Amino acid sequence: MVARRSMGKQQQRRIWGTFNFTMLCGLGVLMALPFFWMLSTSLKVEQQVYLFPPIWIPNPWAWENYRISLFDILPFTRFFLNTIYITVTATVGAVLSSSMVAFAFARLRWPGRDKVFLLVLATMMVPTYSTIVPRFILFRHLDWVDTFWPLIVPLWFGGSAFFIFLMRQFYMTIPIDLDEAAGIDGCSEFRIWWSIILPLSRPALATITILSFMARWNDFFDPLIFLNTMENFTVALGLNMFRAAIEIYGVRYHWLMAASLTVLLPGLIIFFFFQKTFVQGVVMSGIKG
Repeated sequence: MVARRSMGKQQQRRIWGTFNFTMLCGLGVLMALPFFWMLSTSLKVEQQVYLFPPIWIPNPWAWENYRISLFDILPFTRFFLNTIYITVTATVGAVLSSSMVAFAFARLRWPGRDKVFLLVLATMMVPTYSTIVPRFILFRHLDWVDTFWPLIVPLWFGGSAFFIFLMRQFYMTIPIDLDEAAGIDGCSEFRIWWSIILPLSRPALATITILSFMARWNDFFDPLIFLNTMENFTVALGLNMFRAAIEIYGVRYHWLMAASLTVLLPGLIIFFFFQKTFVQGVVMSGIKG
């Protein structure tokens, strides 16, 4: 009887496992359909774009769509260089500053630390759009409008409250004995953070690096407000101009899909290679509160 019950439970587990796997595969294919449609459309000739039912495998493959969309219509090369510069410098600032602030909240003892941390968390409830007017007035007085500084400098002063929270939670999983031992050996607080805590926090650092990179790369609102001249535009603004060009100048959708896929590709590559570290950082940051 016991053997039969055990076999019955194993069979039920296999059935449920197969069912769950099938459902997840189906949902995965469903979620990937828009991406496959974008890829297929970007390689079609104009006559095949509007056919119904759609043709999923283009024939012939029009690779010239990428050349036309990236070089012949708008200066996307310039947009890419601007976006790479903004994204890299802002991400470095967000990672360094948020990890340093989180270290002060997690490892140092000072009066009012927890209250200040709650105040930092409270800023997450303030919508970004409600601060755009005072930020614009500030950057206008600094003569930073139509420059990259409004998109970079704020990230060097704490990154964001969410990044600080994520790093603090991860730091609290690291034994405090390491700090005490390093202090006995004569290490300063900065040396402890730089030489001991940061190397042990690679999963969390990878997580906020990916999140910051994606946020800066896909940011549309801030560049729209602070950038005026085309030579300073980012890829998000370039894609919006591309969409407007379809209605005004008759630009075709297969060119738009080629440009959109090229803009999407860096984020997909980074997440694909760092997915395991990203998930590990999110999970471990929530172990200890």
